[in-house]
Amino acid sequence: MRIEACYFCSSHIYPGHGIQFVRNDCKIFRFCRSKCHAAFKKKKNPRKTRWTKAYRKTAGKELAVDPTFEFEKRRNVPVKYNREIWNKTVEAMKKVENIRQRRTNTHIMQRLRKGREIEMEKDVKEVQRNMSLIRSPAAGLKQRKALENDEMETETIEVIDAKGRRSMVEAPLEESFVQHEEVEMLED
Repeated sequence: MRIEACYFCSSHIYPGHGIQFVRNDCKIFRFCRSKCHAAFKKKKNPRKTRWTKAYRKTAGKELAVDPTFEFEKRRNVPVKYNREIWNKTVEAMKKVENIRQRRTNTHIMQRLRKGREIEMEKDVKEVQRNMSLIRSPAAGLKQRKALENDEMETETIEVIDAKGRRSMVEAPLEESFVQHEEVEMLED
């Protein structure tokens, strides 16, 4: 039983299913369903149509470059039947499938990790952008009063943002921090 691939979406076409279109130059196009056939007739690009495998590969959502794909190529050289060769071929197919499955799993995990990192960066940026909503208004009043009286001490703090850039920020020293530092000095 020969299982063909759809020209547009690359899905499987089983015998007796799908649509076959033969162009004037004798090129054969096979489609799994009328949706793919209609998109082909409208001259849609499969790499720009989101539900196709071609789009998923060009967008980096699926593993695109892998040596295991070389085994899937059709070889038109007829080979005389031999039970030993047949058994070796079946074993090799199982091994190749295992290898491909492991590689796709690692590809998916890498994509998930990268997605989590991007989400974390977005969350940090959103918190930094809306810091005024998080801080209580009373905290700002205390700082203003202290700045007016010039009683509050400040220190320069090095801040590292989500992208790893360093910047220096003036921040008020809290009394508990100053006391803690003095205690450490006394202990030495």
